Amino acid sequence: MMNQYLLPLAAVSALLLAGCASTNSDSCSCCSAPNGSAITKADFGKTLDGKKVDIYTLRNTNGVEARICNYGGLVVSLKCPDRNGHMGDVVLGYDNLDGYLTNSPYFGAMIGRYGNRIAKGHFYLNDVQYTLPINNGPNALHGGLKGFDKKVWRANVIQTGDGPALELKYRSKDGEEGYPGNLDVTAVYTLLPDNGLRLQYAATTDKDTVLNLTQHSYFNLAGQGDVLKHKVFIDSDKFTPVDATLIPTGEIRPLDGTPFDFRKPTEIGARIGTNDVQLKIGNGYDHNFVLKHKQGHLDVIARVSEPTTGRVLEVLSTEPGLQFYTGNFLDGTITGKGGQVYQFRNAFCMEPQHYPDSPNRPEFPTVLLKPGQTYHNTIIFRVTTEK
Repeated sequence: MMNQYLLPLAAVSALLLAGCASTNSDSCSCCSAPNGSAITKADFGKTLDGKKVDIYTLRNTNGVEARICNYGGLVVSLKCPDRNGHMGDVVLGYDNLDGYLTNSPYFGAMIGRYGNRIAKGHFYLNDVQYTLPINNGPNALHGGLKGFDKKVWRANVIQTGDGPALELKYRSKDGEEGYPGNLDVTAVYTLLPDNGLRLQYAATTDKDTVLNLTQHSYFNLAGQGDVLKHKVFIDSDKFTPVDATLIPTGEIRPLDGTPFDFRKPTEIGARIGTNDVQLKIGNGYDHNFVLKHKQGHLDVIARVSEPTTGRVLEVLSTEPGLQFYTGNFLDGTITGKGGQVYQFRNAFCMEPQHYPDSPNRPEFPTVLLKPGQTYHNTIIFRVTTEK
């Protein structure tokens, strides 16, 4: 159930009450912590309907920098050192808001109400059928035509004991994109002293609903080029095979003897071209891995290393599943930050979440959220280096 997650609502509320309010200036120092970490705020443009959008830069004392936008909760950049101390941006995206408004495959986005796919855009809840917009073949994907990634969130700079933090809030009204219930969501981004970017979600509803939130950063630990030499570990011994439209068949298949077994660190490119039906359907890896850890516990669920820079990404989560995606739909038609053209497999995504199509699969871990319960979900992306 959703009330199993890490932080109780009282703890989240205490963190938020301890914070300081954001300022209204276009460029300012919003919050300075005693250890020298800080947040600054700047104008990032306007949406197509004229809403003002801001970007917040979180810095820690190691020089690591995360830029977060209150449009879509976007992780616009994440700058981290390589093994020689040279800073580099490890996520794909755009230099300005316009690209995110007009042509973004969910770069850095906060995903909701439902991350991943729901078959044929409908599900039943309490004997009522709910119909969602179809936006991915015959299915509903990532919350609909205007999901959480396309909303302007209310932002406040807060200070926790763990470092500078940005709180984003949004109320998703009953019926928005077809989902039931007024849903109040809070997301807190914190840049930790150990170079982890932590995202904590909390949500409540006034009507039974389904909920599956995640974060959709596209990573490249080298900063550019393909990611085929990145070496991946995933703490999973099973995955959920999909049909031709990338909807789970319902089977939970052991990884033994398959190209999906990443229990031993393996290069992305080592088996991605294998003559395997599932890899052909996804045009590469685009699958949900069933995690071995106990749901609700914050554990390292995946680790990715890049040989030329020495950068290492550790992914921590409380969720039961991980969608691993290898940039199979990047095709050279997008020019992103610094004029980079994003080509096939120039990035990978690690999306901790519940399983795809869970509202239609009662045998999968539940995504039901009821009035009186509080949804909690914690994700950390921590970038370190190795020799």
